[in-house]
Amino acid sequence: MAKRSMPVTNDFCPQTLFLYGTYREDGTPNFGLFCWFSYYWDTELGAMACIGGDKLTKDRIDATRVFSANLVTEQMLPLADYLGNREGYDKQKMHFPLETQEGKALHVPILSCSPVSFELEAVQSLQMDDGKLFLCKIRNVLMEESLTDTEKSVEERIREIAPIRCTCSTYFAWNGDSMGEWGTPGKSFHPHATK
Repeated sequence: MAKRSMPVTNDFCPQTLFLYGTYREDGTPNFGLFCWFSYYWDTELGAMACIGGDKLTKDRIDATRVFSANLVTEQMLPLADYLGNREGYDKQKMHFPLETQEGKALHVPILSCSPVSFELEAVQSLQMDDGKLFLCKIRNVLMEESLTDTEKSVEERIREIAPIRCTCSTYFAWNGDSMGEWGTPGKSFHPHATK
């Protein structure tokens, strides 16, 4: 198979999306959309998250050292895109009803609509030029009960939740179909119609 050199990119390497949850200084939840998330091993499974630029989420992780990572599904995409395209420092960003709960192990907001949520403690961080890499201990994993049903195959359970993937500034459904470019699905989200 012939290959050629291209400018540095991660195109065609889709990544899973997560809504990171932190509490603002006033105690209200804030969620930001991120895909720079992966895992590492150091005697136990850990998570790593990289956040570039000025972001409220990064500021709050620096201040509290804890956050949640809530898996984004096809059903959640309009909400996730809406939150991902709103400035975190804008106090009106989260001014709508959104069902959340407190983490079971850490003081972090958990999105009730997400089927898988990690409660993460940032134990190390690496400041780079424009971003920061957080190495995190996974202190708890919250899962929808249906995902714990080992009578169903892994494939059945993943199809059931249909996680979103992203690359080339485009969202993709679990089956590989495009679900729109960044900023498009959120246009169908009506914050004050949310329960």
